[in-house]
Amino acid sequence: MSFELPKLTYEYTALEPNIDARTMEIHHSKHHQAYVTNLNNALTGTDAENLSIEEICKNISKYPMPVRNNGGGHFNHSFFWKIIGPNAGGSPSGKLLDAINADLGGMDKFKEEFAKAATTRFGSGWAWLCLKEGKLCVCSTPNQDNPLMDIAECKGTPVLGLDVWEHAYYLHYQNRRPDYITAFWNLVNWAEVEKLYAEAL
Repeated sequence: MSFELPKLTYEYTALEPNIDARTMEIHHSKHHQAYVTNLNNALTGTDAENLSIEEICKNISKYPMPVRNNGGGHFNHSFFWKIIGPNAGGSPSGKLLDAINADLGGMDKFKEEFAKAATTRFGSGWAWLCLKEGKLCVCSTPNQDNPLMDIAECKGTPVLGLDVWEHAYYLHYQNRRPDYITAFWNLVNWAEVEKLYAEAL
């Protein structure tokens, strides 16, 4: 069973002006496709061929670096495409909002902490909102690591994530990563994040 590039539920142009169509096209059809191709090649003939990407991530320390890098790249991007979208943004509601208020001191404080995690991640990586032991927390991971991985410095179940690799924003924002992070909030599909939070609970 080989992994496949997931189809997007929206057009490459749908996230403009926050993320431009050219960036989306290259990011999805080139970068993400490369992770999928390289992951399939790395898993050929191993006992992990029939595992889900989540199962592989949770036991990533058992696998060589190409599986960690490309498996993480595949999971992270598949996750990212789902939690962003057109006609999105705004605020979460229900249990997720209650948890953000209780665990992180409210939306403004959460956004500030998340932006800090995304801005201060040196080089390439991701910022995350995770559920860990029943509470929400914010953290970041290097490269294509994620909080599901048994080697992650911050462990948990991701419910929101932001790609801060330069390929995610450089064509449009150049070196202005903070502007890209600010624009991200216009794209968050809170209904999907709330669903992920409910599943994680």
